[in-house]
Amino acid sequence: MSGSHYTERRRAIEAQHELLLQRKNVPVPQAHGWFTRYQYPVVTKDHVPLTWRYDFNPSSNPYFMERLAVNAAFNAGAMEKDGKILLAVRVEGADRKSFFAIAESDSGIDGFRFWDEPIALPETANPDTNVYDMRLVEHDDGYIYGLFCTERRDNTALPADQSSAIAQAGIARTKDLKTWERLPDLKTKSPQQRNVVLHPEFVDGKYAFYTRPQDGFIDTGTGGGIGFGLAEDITNAVIDDEVIVDDRVYHTIKEAKNGLGPSPLKTEKGWLHLAHGVRNTAAGLRYVLYLFLTDLNEPQKVIKNPGGYFLVPEGEERVGDVSNVAFSNGWVLRDNGDVLIYYASSDTRMHVATSTIHQLLDYVWNTPTDGLRSAASVVERVKLIRANRQYL
Repeated sequence: MSGSHYTERRRAIEAQHELLLQRKNVPVPQAHGWFTRYQYPVVTKDHVPLTWRYDFNPSSNPYFMERLAVNAAFNAGAMEKDGKILLAVRVEGADRKSFFAIAESDSGIDGFRFWDEPIALPETANPDTNVYDMRLVEHDDGYIYGLFCTERRDNTALPADQSSAIAQAGIARTKDLKTWERLPDLKTKSPQQRNVVLHPEFVDGKYAFYTRPQDGFIDTGTGGGIGFGLAEDITNAVIDDEVIVDDRVYHTIKEAKNGLGPSPLKTEKGWLHLAHGVRNTAAGLRYVLYLFLTDLNEPQKVIKNPGGYFLVPEGEERVGDVSNVAFSNGWVLRDNGDVLIYYASSDTRMHVATSTIHQLLDYVWNTPTDGLRSAASVVERVKLIRANRQYL
């Protein structure tokens, strides 16, 4: 291929990439009134910088091909810092290995651009095979923590079994999101830990964690749901006792498993939690998001738990690498009360939904709990119908 062909192809790809980064997002109001969706994803694999994917040397890459392809950009932690919205995006290469990278936006709705390089996350003495789904937490102790899943092969598995894995909670901390200190993985009595979240404040002078104990890498087994435990020292975090905050329940949106999403938001009425629930269907697992509220002084004590889902994958969101999945591990409460909810669809791309803390609290406080039986659901709906008649 001639140099002119290389130049033309590079220029075309660079122009297309810049158009994507500059694209304005469009709000799509929802009939339910809980939040507002947006027309376009905020981060996709195509947002990843070209210099991370292409060899720009015309001699070694005369066809201007991707050398390190990206498969997906999803499951991002989120925070606001210095007036910018920052996402710790899980970027997955074509080789199935994930890594973390910071994407920044002024609005939090569009215009996300990645920093110059991905996060160089230190390894422990037992290197991670894969890392993913980082929660960003600004803690009372002055550090920004990244809680993520670290995955390693199960060394007790037979040589023919190359899919058995051990998942644990990795912990790293930083002050600037650029230089990271790796701490030992969280230790609990559970064989597997995924979706672990750090509470942003000390509880009884200790570090508080929301956990998700599992017997196996995929199946929860005897794991009861979202757990809660305390550790004396985060530089060697050990939880001796876990209590279940939010159970798995038969024939609900969280019958198969559930896990906390981002760190909870502190509100005047309690700690507001966003979680994912999973149930089995004929088409496979279905992941949805739901909310609940816990006590300000006892964050392990649920005081409001509206029934049903809060956000589900819709339309094109239902299609991707792992279809029919909505997953969130990042949201931002702004000073004006706006809430930016970042969620991934089908393990492929990142979206934003916007609401306000007052709307979310109204939803949590006034939505009835799940009656757990069809008859109870009818009673609740008839109650609403009859109450509405005076306003018709």
